[in-house]
Amino acid sequence: MAAPLRILIGCETSGVMRRAFAARGHDVWSCDLLPAEDATNRHMICDIREVLDLGWDLLAVMHPPCTRLCNSGVRWLHVPPTNAPAEARPDERAAWPNLHEEARRAIMWRLLDEGAALFSACWRAPIPRVAVENPVMHPHGRARLPADLPKPQIVQPWWFGEPFFKATGLHLRGLAPLSATDRLSPPAPGTEAHKRWSAVHRAPPGPDRWKIRSRTFEGLAAAAASQWGGDARQEAA
Repeated sequence: MAAPLRILIGCETSGVMRRAFAARGHDVWSCDLLPAEDATNRHMICDIREVLDLGWDLLAVMHPPCTRLCNSGVRWLHVPPTNAPAEARPDERAAWPNLHEEARRAIMWRLLDEGAALFSACWRAPIPRVAVENPVMHPHGRARLPADLPKPQIVQPWWFGEPFFKATGLHLRGLAPLSATDRLSPPAPGTEAHKRWSAVHRAPPGPDRWKIRSRTFEGLAAAAASQWGGDARQEAA
């Protein structure tokens, strides 16, 4: 049997993707600025850019800070939000209520540049197989990303046996698109079942809403670990 792969799961605190690869015998670590929810000793608390060159075989960045890149956030670049964005510096958050709109707008565009720089660093990492998750981007975000970035593969949890809607874009380098493992039939719009399947999008406002909306589904993680990990093992054998 081929040796296990060295795998880095970036921007993940849930451990869902890390555990899926670990269950298949790989040497896998996660990394995020926040601690891991499962208190594992295989999680690094740091900026992912600090560990990209440690000799990994596969990188999966599942929840990069993409708020400023995605279509849903483009309006804030022109009319800044009333409340300070979470990723702003502490001094900026403290001063936000008293800042003029132009100063707020400048901060929003700087955060866009920072988000694009992190995404680009992951995509260009010295790692042969890379997957970076991201939602649909607005033109300002896309213009700041590498020219060789391919169109993402869009997958859904219900491709992998889980009754939920959550379109997830996967930008892939050195990895094949994921194949559905247990494709369900989505319910008709307007039905109670459709509402249940839309739980991610219907999550109420609150401090944990971002966790609910960003969490990787177990079925998708299992498919990624089996297909990407298995394919890479065969190549290395």
